[in-house]
This record gives sequence, structure tokens and C-alpha cells, in this order.
Amino acid sequence: MAVLAPLVALLYSVPRLSRWLAQPYYLISALLSVAFPLVRKVPPFCLGLPTQREDGNPCDFDWREVEILMFLSAIVMMKNRRSITIEQHVGNIFMFSKVANAILFFRLDIRMGLLYLTLCLVFLMTCKPPLYMGPEYIKYFNDKTIDEEIESDRRVTWIVEFFANWSSECQSFAPIYADLSLKYNCSGLKFGKVDVGRYQEVSTKYTVSTSPLTKQLPTLILFQGGKEVLRRPQIDKKGRAVSWSFSEENVIREFNLNELFQKAKKLSKQREGAAMEPVIEEDLRAPDTLQSGDSLANGESKKDK
Repeated sequence: MAVLAPLVALLYSVPRLSRWLAQPYYLISALLSVAFPLVRKVPPFCLGLPTQREDGNPCDFDWREVEILMFLSAIVMMKNRRSITIEQHVGNIFMFSKVANAILFFRLDIRMGLLYLTLCLVFLMTCKPPLYMGPEYIKYFNDKTIDEEIESDRRVTWIVEFFANWSSECQSFAPIYADLSLKYNCSGLKFGKVDVGRYQEVSTKYTVSTSPLTKQLPTLILFQGGKEVLRRPQIDKKGRAVSWSFSEENVIREFNLNELFQKAKKLSKQREGAAMEPVIEEDLRAPDTLQSGDSLANGESKKDK
């Protein structure tokens, strides 16, 4: 069962994964990730390459290259232990594969290493990962609207994600957050997002670091009564983010979404009931008014008679 479960999960994800990998960004990333094996194993690219093999075969890995590839596999397995989505798994494979490719190319020939590194830099600067475009009930804030919206109605509970488009962690969390908004959004519990990579004033005010090495992206903050009451990941006394896994289960548990949703629904019903009371009273008075009017009309007609 320990072997079958991951295989079943992988097969279940194949259709979505194939659509995901078919996008140009991931196709190019996959090609860069397997560049060295292609050059080393496929003729005529491999012909004439230097090798440390005893048989002198340039179209096969030598012992040092195998060692580097095995070390890469171990690192990927360790990193993927904390991965949640299939996108995070594949993203880790791509990232560490490129690092290993760069090392192998530099070891083979410094010119090939520089060429590969240049291609990777051009790819990073020109190709951006596709953003999540699925269904969601999320309001996007800017530096001016976030405070206005949160404080406009203090009865509304807000969960706001502070994200940056360049962050792979934010991109992996986007479909999870969208799914949560579809399940729990109501008039008393709302979901929002603000791009702190674009609005630096917001990141400064809410102390969300946007450094390339930060562990604070994404950050989820729960606002009640217009004030922050909970955030994940937490920040320790030294200003460092405490490691936290952004899985759907963790968000539901840590933010008590089920309880918040039920309270928000009850509050919405109470507000709707309070708004309907004057209408109901008017409807109840209407027959009396008509009845008295009818009797008055009847009285006048009798008197006239």
C-alpha cells in the first residue's frame, strides 16, 4: 500500500499535470533540466566530449557524473518530503536539476558551463511562470484599498494573502487558496489578496518581507474587527518566519475556517432578519389599514344613504 498510494495519486494527477507541463514556461524549463543528459547521451552531441571513463566512451556518464546525479536525487527526495502539491514536486525537480546541470557543464567545459548559465539567466528574465486563472471568490487589493475595505465593515472577517508573483511558493498556494475561497466565502467571511511585490508600502506596514530569500511568502493574516488577530507563518523574536506548511488542511485547522464560516452565516441571517422586520411589520399593518379604510368607506356610504 505504501507503494501503491503514491502511484495512484500520480496517475490521478496525470491529466492535470500534462496540461500544466504543456505550457511554454514548463516545456523550456524541462528542456533545461535534462540538457546535460541529452548532450552526454545523444549522438552527435556527445561525440568528442571529454570523459574520465576507462573505456573512453564519450557518450556515457563517468563515475563522477553518476555521483553528482545521485546526490541530486537525494536532495530532491529530501525537499519533496515537505511538498504538498504536484506543482511543488515538479518545481523542486526542475530547480535542482538545473543546478546539477550547471555543475556538470562547468566540470565538463567552462565554456559550456557559461553558455548554460547564460541560457538559464535569460530564461529567468524573459519567461514568467503562468499565474493561476481558475475560479475564485477573492478580492484583490492595492495599497489604497486594503485598509479601506478591511475597516469599512468591522463585522466582516477577512483572510488576506500577501503574495508576490515571482514567488514559486505563492504560485503553488494560489489554487489551494482559490479553492478555500470557493468553499468558505460568504457575506461575513471574505477572502482577499494583495501583491506585496508590487506594493512595497503594504509589505512595510504589515511587516511582510519581500526579500528573494524570504520565508514569509505567502503570508496569511486573519482580520477581525478591522484588526489582525492571527498570521501564518508566525514571526519569531529575531524576525524570522517559523516554518509552516501551506496545505488546505493546515489553513482550515489553524484559522478555524469551519467555525468562522458557521458564525459568519449566522450573523448574515441575523442581519437579513433584522432588515426584513420593518417590511414584515408594514405587511402586517396593511390589511388593518385596508380594513379600516373599507369600514370608513362603508360608513360614509351608509351615512350618505
